[in-house]
Amino acid sequence: MGLLQFFEGGDRDAVDDTPSITYELVALLATAYSILIDDLHTELAKLGYGDLRPAHGFAFQLLSAGGATGNELAEHLGVTKQAASQMVDYLEEHGYVVRHPHPTDKRGKLILLTQKGWDGIQTVEAIFATLENRWTAILGPEHMKILRTDLHRLVAASKSDIVPHRLRPAW
Repeated sequence: MGLLQFFEGGDRDAVDDTPSITYELVALLATAYSILIDDLHTELAKLGYGDLRPAHGFAFQLLSAGGATGNELAEHLGVTKQAASQMVDYLEEHGYVVRHPHPTDKRGKLILLTQKGWDGIQTVEAIFATLENRWTAILGPEHMKILRTDLHRLVAASKSDIVPHRLRPAW
């Protein structure tokens, strides 16, 4: 079954082990991720965090480890220093981060999460738990465990330079 047929209502329970030239597995993984992120941001908006965007989560990931400089954030996100600075300006204006003098670099600033930023992270974690429970209800606990184990195995076997603790947006 081709990808278009799958998304147009083809037999979703049919399993075809032949390699697909339509990249069905990649599209399914990407679609599942997109649905997860869309559901997350729908719930965030309902809870008063409608000003957060997916890229902000990647920034929060780095900042939650004790803060970062603008240069470190730019490198982490794979963007220019100017783009990282614009993101920090936005997050600062919305109360999620603050800039403090860097403890060892007189010219530098350390970007730190505020309480609102930490509250946002906790809210995201709670929503992800709810979404994972929803997926578990659909797949069943055993299949969810297998899915998690298989994804761990694939990540561990990867030759990619991306490491699990350093996720960044695919711009």
